[in-house]
Amino acid sequence: VPYSGPDVGGFTGFPSPELYLRWFQLGAYLPLFRTHAAISAGRREPWEFGAEVLEHAGAALRERARLLPYFVTLAHLAQRTGAPYVRPVWWRSPEDRALRDCEDAFLLGDSLLVAPVLELGADQRAVRLPRGRWYDTATGCPHEGPGQVLLDAPLSRVPVLARAGSVIPVAGADGEVELE
Repeated sequence: VPYSGPDVGGFTGFPSPELYLRWFQLGAYLPLFRTHAAISAGRREPWEFGAEVLEHAGAALRERARLLPYFVTLAHLAQRTGAPYVRPVWWRSPEDRALRDCEDAFLLGDSLLVAPVLELGADQRAVRLPRGRWYDTATGCPHEGPGQVLLDAPLSRVPVLARAGSVIPVAGADGEVELE
């Protein structure tokens, strides 16, 4: 299913501000991204969780908007080839057994590796890398795969790495498509 994603906020229970934010950050890198709730579940808008959550959710939303041309590219690829937007980290290396066991990170297309934060209070997380060089999109720091690295994961963002040699279409400041 190339076009899928969760209803951020959910329909039951009361997510903590941190859980809501981390869920929102994850959702920003998935094809279908929306906040949603049931009438009986209470409010699920980002501003309902406080100023810090609103600030960081806004940053995630701006990054998604910046990546919109990449999402459109992935939509065309999905239509033409059936390849999903979201792929397991072993997508290009199915023989790598360590990557096959990775269930908490994913490739967005072939160019980006997204490592959502799934643990309460975590400000770092281990990420298993496929072979090749990967750049932290926030710091520019290079990492060599295959192997595991420990990345900073402050509340303000989730770790995202770009595959060396990738060309990623993004929305520029003027709204025109640029290549990174």
